[in-house]
Amino acid sequence: MAPHEDSHTTGHTTEVTAHRTAGTAASLSRRRFAVGTTTAAAVAGLGAAAPAAPPSRASSPGDSPGPAGAADRQACLAVARAILLLDEDGSELTPRYERILRDGLPRSGAARGGASGASGKKVLVVGAGPAGLVTALLLGRAGHRVTVVEANGNRAGGRIKTFRTGGHEGSEQPFADPRQYAEAGAMRIPGSHPLVMGLIDELGLRRRRFHLVDVDADGRPAYRTWINVNGVRVRRADYAKDPRAVNRSFGVPEKYRDVPAAVILGRVLDPVRDEYSTVGPDGKRVNKPLPECLEGWARVVERFGGWSMHRFLTEHAGFDERTIDLIGTLENLTSRLPLSFLHSFIGWSLINPGTAFWELRGGTATLADALLKELEGLKVPVRFDRRATRVEYRGEGRNGSDGTAHVGADGPAVWIDTVSEGRDGAVVREQFTGDFAVLTVPFSGLRQVQIAPPLSYGKRRAVTELHYDSATKVLLEFSRRWWEFGEADWKRELERVRPGLYDAYRLGRAPDDGSLLGAHPSVPRGHISDAQRVHYTACRWISRDQPEAAGVTGGGSVCDNPNRFMFNPSHRVEGSEGGVLLASYSWADDARRWDCLEDDARYPYALRGVQQVYGQRVEVFYTGAGRTQSWQRDPYAYGEAAVLLPGQHTELFPLLGRREGPLFFAGDHTSIRTAWIEGALESAVRTALEVHRA
Repeated sequence: MAPHEDSHTTGHTTEVTAHRTAGTAASLSRRRFAVGTTTAAAVAGLGAAAPAAPPSRASSPGDSPGPAGAADRQACLAVARAILLLDEDGSELTPRYERILRDGLPRSGAARGGASGASGKKVLVVGAGPAGLVTALLLGRAGHRVTVVEANGNRAGGRIKTFRTGGHEGSEQPFADPRQYAEAGAMRIPGSHPLVMGLIDELGLRRRRFHLVDVDADGRPAYRTWINVNGVRVRRADYAKDPRAVNRSFGVPEKYRDVPAAVILGRVLDPVRDEYSTVGPDGKRVNKPLPECLEGWARVVERFGGWSMHRFLTEHAGFDERTIDLIGTLENLTSRLPLSFLHSFIGWSLINPGTAFWELRGGTATLADALLKELEGLKVPVRFDRRATRVEYRGEGRNGSDGTAHVGADGPAVWIDTVSEGRDGAVVREQFTGDFAVLTVPFSGLRQVQIAPPLSYGKRRAVTELHYDSATKVLLEFSRRWWEFGEADWKRELERVRPGLYDAYRLGRAPDDGSLLGAHPSVPRGHISDAQRVHYTACRWISRDQPEAAGVTGGGSVCDNPNRFMFNPSHRVEGSEGGVLLASYSWADDARRWDCLEDDARYPYALRGVQQVYGQRVEVFYTGAGRTQSWQRDPYAYGEAAVLLPGQHTELFPLLGRREGPLFFAGDHTSIRTAWIEGALESAVRTALEVHRA
C-alpha cells in the first residue's frame, strides 16, 4: 500500500528530551528507546546477511544475542544493496525479477518433489495479501502444489482494500450512490515501481493517472489546493511565491521567513543525497555509477542509520523547534519525527519529484480480483476464514520432543493449525501440512502465532520489535464534486436549495442547526438521520468564514486541524455526478486519536474539519454516507505498515526475510520498500525463487 506520511504541529517534548541525552544514546537498548529515548545502537556480528540469506540454524530459547555496538559495515552494505535491489555480487535484481514475473520461475527446481515424492513441492502460503498471492501464483505456474491460507473470511488483498459494491468479497453497497468506490488502503502506484507496473499491465488492468498535485483543465499542475494552518489560509501556489505569512505564523527565524518549507528541507537533505547521486545539467538528480552509488548509500546508512528524523533536523541540520514545526506540518513529517530518519529519506530518494503516479479503474482491489482469477485458473485453492494459530516445522537436529509432535523425519516438514471466525455459525479448526511454508503475515500479527521449535534469536527479536505504525482514513460522500466548482457553479447550485442561500453562506448568515445538511436536491433521501443532524450541530466548526471556491481536480490540502490531509478524487466515477472525498488521512498519534472514536462518530468530526478549510456550504451536498479504515485496529493487518525505529535498518532488516528451515518469509515488511505494493512483489519473487530452488 501506498505509504503515507503525516505531520502535526505539537508533540515534540519527548524527542527534545531524547535529543538532550543523545550523547549517551549508543549505550541504550532498543526497549528503552520505545519509551522515548533515541539510540544509535546497532547489533554487531550480523555479517553480510541479506534478506535472501541462506537458512539459519533453528536456535533454542536460551541462545544469547551477539554483542551490541556501532552499525556493522556489512550490515550497512546489506541495507544499501536492498535499497538499490542488488544481489550480493552487486548485480541488479530488478531486470531479473521483472523477467520472472513475466515469464515465470526457472525450469530447474519444480521437478524435485517434496517429502511425499509427488511432482513439485507442497507449499503452504499463509496470507492472501499481494505478497502471498504473487508467491502462490509464481509457484503454481512452476508446477508446485500450493495452498493459500487466509484469516479474512471473504477478502484477499491485505492492505489493498477498496470500499466498493461487489468484488470478489461480495461487499454490500458502501455509499449512497452504488457506482461510487474509494480506497481504504493503497491508492497510488508510482510509475517508478517497475514490478507492480509490469504486473498490472500483464494482467490487463486499466490504469490512469493519479494526481498527487491538483491539475487544471489541461492536466497541468495547478497547486490550487489549500494550506490552512495557524489561522492562515493560502493556496499552495501562492505559498510557493510568498511563504512569509505562513512561516511567520510558526515563528521561524527571520532567515527562513521567505523560504518555502520544502526548500528549507531540501537544502539540508541535498548533501546527504550527494553521497550517492549528482545533479545533472537539467537540474535533475541521477545516481552515480553503481559501485559508487552502493558505497554512498552504505555511508548514509552507517552515518544516519541510528538517527531519528528529529535528531537529524536538530543535530545535523541545526533547526530550532519552530522551523521543525513548520517543516513537519507542511511536509508530512511531524508524525515520523521520533522514527527512523532512513525510513523517510529512503522514501524520498526512491520517488523523485517527477514521478508519475497511477490508479486502477474500479479501485486498487481489482488487482486482487485479477490475481485470484489467475490462481483459480491454476486450481490453486485459497482457503478463506482460516487464521493460523500454531506452526510446527522440522528444525535441524530436532526429534519431536520440543512440541513438534506433528512433524518428523517420516512426516510433513510443516504443520499449521488454523481456526475460523465462525461466520457461518460454527467455529472450526483445520490443519494443513506441507514441505515448505511461506509466512507473509505482518510480524505484528505473527507475534500472536505459536511457532515450534522457536525461531532463531534474531528472527524472534525481529518479530517482537519491528515497529508498525498507525494510519487512518475517513471518507465522506457528496452528491456533487463541489471541489471542482467555481463561484458561478456554487451560486447556481445553492440557489436550487433556497433563494439567497449563496449570499447567506458568503456572509456567514446561513443556519448552523443542521437543517441544511444534505439539503441539495441531488442528495438521495434516507441516509441522514435526526441523530446525525444533532451530532453535526454539536460538532460544527464555530468560524463561519467562506473562502473562495476551490476549483481543483485531484491533489490534496493540508491543515493543522485533526483531519490533517484531505485528498480530492483524480477522476470522476463514470455515470455519477458525485464523489467521495478523502476527508482525513492521518498517521501515528494523529491516527490513534481518530481510532479512539467509533466509526460512525468520526464522520461529523471529519465534516467539521473539511468545513474549516473549504467553508460551511459543502454541507448541502453531504449524503450522510461515509467509510473509515483504521489499520491499527484491523484484525488482519495489525497496523499500517512496518515503519522502522532508529537503528532497526541495521539491527533487524537483514534478518527479516531470512529463511528458517522449511519456513520462508515474505511481505512488504521484509523489503526496504515497506508499505508499497512494490515491496510486497519484490519479496514474493525472492521467496518464490528460494522455495523453487530449495
